[in-house]
Amino acid sequence: MSAINLYFKAILSGVQSTRNGMALTWKHAWSARKSRKVQQIQDPEYFNASENTGIFTLEYPHQKIPVPVNGRYQLHNEMDDCIVCDKCVKVCPVDCIEIDPIKATGLVGHTSDGSPIRLYAEKFDIDMSKCCFCGLCTTVCPTECLTMTSEYDFSVFDVKEHTFGFANLTKEQADEKRQLYEQFVAEKEALKASASASTEALVQKEGDEKPAAKPAFKPSFKPKIPPKTQDDHE
Repeated sequence: MSAINLYFKAILSGVQSTRNGMALTWKHAWSARKSRKVQQIQDPEYFNASENTGIFTLEYPHQKIPVPVNGRYQLHNEMDDCIVCDKCVKVCPVDCIEIDPIKATGLVGHTSDGSPIRLYAEKFDIDMSKCCFCGLCTTVCPTECLTMTSEYDFSVFDVKEHTFGFANLTKEQADEKRQLYEQFVAEKEALKASASASTEALVQKEGDEKPAAKPAFKPSFKPKIPPKTQDDHE
């Protein structure tokens, strides 16, 4: 086969490939005159749609496919129901949750289920770049304040933006609460020391005024009788 024949055969093959590709493109373009009806991804016929149903792509993010409700996505913490128990931090296998608790001088409040809140959260950060979406933190949460939302698209340019903060105190408020608790502890210790010193002084005073105690029972001894001799019998 000459070089000229090979040249024209290659041109013919290119024309045929272009024709077949354009035919497929125009076929889908004609079928896409109508937008496809939005379907639930849980529908068993979701991936079996025929070519006459129209467009198979969505204008994301303006259009989104509904996601399953039992999926594992972005974590969210409802701080009004959080008792800052630290269980989620202990159970997390990748250490993506960080909490800095601050003790309160009394009862802070109650959650929606009636659980008492006795701690503040100066810091409650969740680093979603570390999260492995295991769901263990949501399982151990006693007040069910830590949940996984349906938000799955949280891509960012800076990885630091993957850290979500849920603290219920600002830095100024945290410093104030910490100072109040330190003052409360100092006053409590001073009161305890004062009470202890007063008790010791009272005991010492009573010890000085009270006479020496006498024994309640004094043993008495019988006189010793000498043994009888032979002269006594005569």
